[in-house]
Amino acid sequence: MTAPGLGAASLTLLNPAEWNAETCAEVNVRLVTASAAHIAEWAVATFGKGLAIAASMQDTILPHMFGTRLEGVDVLFLETGYHFAETVATRDAAAAAFPVTIVNVLPELTVEQQDAVHGKDLFARDPNLCCQMRKVEPLRRALSGYDAWVTGARRVDALTRSEMPVVSWDARHGLVKINPLALWDDAAVEAYQEAHGLPRNPLVAQGYPSIGCAPCTRQVEAGADPRSGRWAGTGKTECGIHVG
Repeated sequence: MTAPGLGAASLTLLNPAEWNAETCAEVNVRLVTASAAHIAEWAVATFGKGLAIAASMQDTILPHMFGTRLEGVDVLFLETGYHFAETVATRDAAAAAFPVTIVNVLPELTVEQQDAVHGKDLFARDPNLCCQMRKVEPLRRALSGYDAWVTGARRVDALTRSEMPVVSWDARHGLVKINPLALWDDAAVEAYQEAHGLPRNPLVAQGYPSIGCAPCTRQVEAGADPRSGRWAGTGKTECGIHVG
């Protein structure tokens, strides 16, 4: 059924079992030109505690945007064991600053156990397998039980994301995927952080416009492809979370 409010893109309230590719496509048409705040309000009103927020802690926009609308919302942080210290500190700053619940999503194997089974520094020899075990599979397990998840992915991040919808059906995980920042550029990111005085990951200002695990992330020159520092020299462009 359709509920009033929130402007032209009115809320579409369905039972979890009623969401599918078709219903998501219908809602996406309504919300693709909406503001990120409007999309966040729709997501909270529609899914409530059935909503999970995935945050890499490159910035703290999503914890702020959703924590201020849904107190205690679960924020999933993929604790790969390879993060920069600055990224972990940004996670802790978000936990202190906003009314959210940080959920540290852990791989089945610690780094030491993975080294013992697969050999040391798997990320250098088979980054796809490393990402699969330390990001993709842990996230899959963590998302079970939720009705929808929110990501900070943006179309400007990479060519592979250039047509990313705002709302879509995530068939891999069997739930709704919401990208409220999909149409934002870097200026919009900066404006939001400035307006709300958000905690920052200091690595961004040090030449890391796209931050992943420390062994697989390099600084990039100003004006270069923001993701050129990710898995540099390997031909890999995505960890696998936002593809397939």
